[in-house]
Amino acid sequence: MNQPNPLLQRIEDSVSPERWRALHWEGSFEEYLERVQEHPELARNAWQRLSDMIEGHGCVPGKSGAAPRWKLFDDPHGGGEDAVYGLDAPLDQLVRTIRAGALGLGPERRVLLLHGPVGSAKSTIARILKRSLEAYSRCDEGALYSFEWVIDGVVTRSPMNQDPLLLIPQSARAEVETELNRRNRRGYRIEIRGELDPVSRFFFEQLLERHGGDWRAVMGHVRVKRLLLSERDRVGIGTFQPKDEKNQDSTELTGDLNYRKIAEYGSDSDPRAFNFDGEFQVANRGLLEFVEVLKLDVAFLYDLLGATQEHAIKPRKFAQTSIDEVILGHTNEPEYRKLASNELMEAFRDRTIKIDVPYNLAVADETEIYRRQFARRPASARVLVPHALEMAALWAVLTRLEEPAHATLSLLQKARLYNGEDVQGFQPGQIPELRAGAPREGLGGISPRYVQDRIATCIASARGPVTPHMVLDELESGLRHHSLIGSEDTRKRYTQLVGLVREEYETIIQREVQAAITADPEELRSLCAKYVDNVKAWVTREKVVDASGCECEPDERLMRSIEERMEIPETRKGDFRHELMNYIAAVRLEGGVFEYRENARLCRALESKVFEDRRDTIQLTTLVSSVVDPQAQSKIAQIRTRLMQQCGYDEATAAGILAQAAGLFARARPKAAA
Repeated sequence: MNQPNPLLQRIEDSVSPERWRALHWEGSFEEYLERVQEHPELARNAWQRLSDMIEGHGCVPGKSGAAPRWKLFDDPHGGGEDAVYGLDAPLDQLVRTIRAGALGLGPERRVLLLHGPVGSAKSTIARILKRSLEAYSRCDEGALYSFEWVIDGVVTRSPMNQDPLLLIPQSARAEVETELNRRNRRGYRIEIRGELDPVSRFFFEQLLERHGGDWRAVMGHVRVKRLLLSERDRVGIGTFQPKDEKNQDSTELTGDLNYRKIAEYGSDSDPRAFNFDGEFQVANRGLLEFVEVLKLDVAFLYDLLGATQEHAIKPRKFAQTSIDEVILGHTNEPEYRKLASNELMEAFRDRTIKIDVPYNLAVADETEIYRRQFARRPASARVLVPHALEMAALWAVLTRLEEPAHATLSLLQKARLYNGEDVQGFQPGQIPELRAGAPREGLGGISPRYVQDRIATCIASARGPVTPHMVLDELESGLRHHSLIGSEDTRKRYTQLVGLVREEYETIIQREVQAAITADPEELRSLCAKYVDNVKAWVTREKVVDASGCECEPDERLMRSIEERMEIPETRKGDFRHELMNYIAAVRLEGGVFEYRENARLCRALESKVFEDRRDTIQLTTLVSSVVDPQAQSKIAQIRTRLMQQCGYDEATAAGILAQAAGLFARARPKAAA
């Protein structure tokens, strides 16, 4: 007997007949009403369902009062392929706006407009919401239902997938709402809003007449079914993309006559002779995305205004038709400026909630975008040298920043501060002030797409490892032909920023080699203890006991040699020393032990000090010389191994980094720790 194919068995096991039956549930109106009484959330509107979907995934609280990160935008349903990085504040604004719409506070009567430069993830945000809605409609928490008519053996579905509760007469809705909200614990009110679509209204009136006004008998012709949202099947999720003016047709939004059926039913005003397949009707119960919404013809925008404000659309030949959907548009900067200057578009602006979606201003978040694109692919990950993506991200962020107003803050330091790094003289709490002083920051600069394209070109053409210098060369050469750079001055500035990033990379590799050479934790810990002892004596105005047991004054030269490497000026040394001792005291009060490695600036300063103290005894030329004695060769191998272990280099690249660092150390003393 043949053994069953294991792969086929696993495929079969992944398809549950019970789950399929649950997703394709059918029942009477009475059975549905019982379900709604037990689970009032089944009667949610589109805004409430979208809000619950987002909040159901939870969020990670932000640090120091920063906006939370909503987990839905990590793209859990797409395997993280479209995860959005660095936009926590705009996404939190979007979530709060949707929540307000779910509560019926006004946003539900507005268009949500994502506004930002090209490549700032506006389309990605819309794609995550649509994909997540599809998945949500397939789980128990997101279940929703529609209905179809069964009349004389002919089945006709509700063409707009309306909620079966709309079949309840107006006179009885208030009582049903009261009962549902008595059981509802969601924090918002369940309401039965809207009227039946023209086709369902036609059948409803016909059946009322047939059954002499017996509503219960009419409901006997109704079959309720589970509704699964799907963009591909055009159920509950719609997408509209503008075309040129000659090819635009409003029927794409509101449906059109079916001329073949006009002959069958004898009139173009018979709702059965109309195709309710416009994007507004398709997206009913879910989400409608308008791609580049401000490129729409004015006539289309009038339809949009009615759809948002009145929750109704006007199909040709028919009365206003109720809709229940979230309308999300997105546009870029030039189109929005055009809208702002057009007085005729005041009504549209008044019905729009604009949410700015800028470029990333944190290097770590920008790096994640490129890592998602390249480092997850084995072929790319093998050739990318450490810091290649990070340096590309740093350059991209620098192009988006405005020059700091503070004379003591450089553009590079501003990028570090935005990235959550320590910058002498500035605190994280000052970031909102800096951003408030540069409201246009992030709405201009280089798009991630340009950087991704140049990195891809670099990887494809390289015959070996792709180094940060190669990536920076590619970014710089591409500027000569970049179509989105408006002026020669901008091109020149971006080129200068490439040079600034090269210098930063040289500083980084000096630090790494320096750390590898001085990678003796006991020596660093001993130096730190000596520094802390001297600072403590200086703060308390006491003497220091040296190795011989003699008392002496605190070693000012030692303290300043370390503090200068942290860029602490002479005028602030007292404040810094008091702050350090207060911090150490607080750590000890909590039962902890002060660890110098927890402070990146102090750690770098100690490494730099040890390196400088040993500089004269280290023959840097031996790091790259081909003629060395066995002892020196062993020493070089140790340093190379540390670089591989600590920084992720392979053997050949580590040797190259040593060669670069040796040249830099030979030309000048290494920069102070930042």
